[in-house]
Amino acid sequence: MAEQLQNMFHLVEQEMEAYNRTFESYMMTDNPLLHSILTNMSEHRGKGMRPLITILSAKLFGNVQEITYHLAAAYELFHNATLIHDDIIDESDTRRGQPSVYSLFGSRIAVLAGDYVLTNALISSIATQRIDLMEEVFRASRGLVDGELFQLYNISLEEISEQNYFDIIKKKTAILFASCAKSGTMTSTDNPDDINRMEQFGMLVGMCFQIKDDIFDYIAGDEIGKPRGNDMLEGKLTLPVIHVLLKSNNEEMLQLARKVKEGTADKEEIAKLVTFTIDNKGIEYACQVMDNFAQEARKIIDSYPLSPVTNALHSYIDYVVKRNF
Repeated sequence: MAEQLQNMFHLVEQEMEAYNRTFESYMMTDNPLLHSILTNMSEHRGKGMRPLITILSAKLFGNVQEITYHLAAAYELFHNATLIHDDIIDESDTRRGQPSVYSLFGSRIAVLAGDYVLTNALISSIATQRIDLMEEVFRASRGLVDGELFQLYNISLEEISEQNYFDIIKKKTAILFASCAKSGTMTSTDNPDDINRMEQFGMLVGMCFQIKDDIFDYIAGDEIGKPRGNDMLEGKLTLPVIHVLLKSNNEEMLQLARKVKEGTADKEEIAKLVTFTIDNKGIEYACQVMDNFAQEARKIIDSYPLSPVTNALHSYIDYVVKRNF
């Protein structure tokens, strides 16, 4: 999978270098404390999957523009701001296997740091000097907050529902991928059919991305960067366990699931629910759902003539669904 990632980045190597310069320009500050935080964040960034889909979507329909780099930076900055705030809400000590801003600097400083990064995301979107692109960034940011709040509300509900799960991940994760692909396309074409297709492509890939992340919660391993059953410790029930609970109607496990949502389940009880999920093929079910979304995404890319960019977008899908961390 590392080779596929390298091939994708190689195709847009110059564009990604230009993007990185733009991103780093928003990391500059003469405030020593803020400099320390932003340097830590920059050194432990993810793989840039959101900027990559933004740039590949633009490249599919023409040359990548300067505004595309500011747009990609806006999405990545906003994504990182939400991660800082999420770690405060979840009281998480690690992020991507490294100490979180929250654990290093405390909640008061982390809140302000997240706000600073969020503000820079908005400034970066304004640098595009296009109202339609700004609206896309703002709409995606509103959707993410909506999704996070709905997820917290859903924890309080006794109901266990696959539909609620899909609504949550659509808003809290997939909407950002959809907006990246849509607005990246908008920097190269004004064709509404292409814009709508690529928005749907991003949404499907984003659904795959979150389902894969949720599958990781049932797998132990330091490389993944979070302990097994961590979502359940936070009161969250994800697709693998939701499916087996609804399918089996096992009263003992349903009671454990309710304790998870109430925040009263201990680690042994969570481990028991994880084992039950694995034994009843919850992970296989989630993988099948993810693969169905991936196939729909591939159909969209196959509607365009074969090219290095369409090949890269297929590799992008492959990476999302086959990655092991």
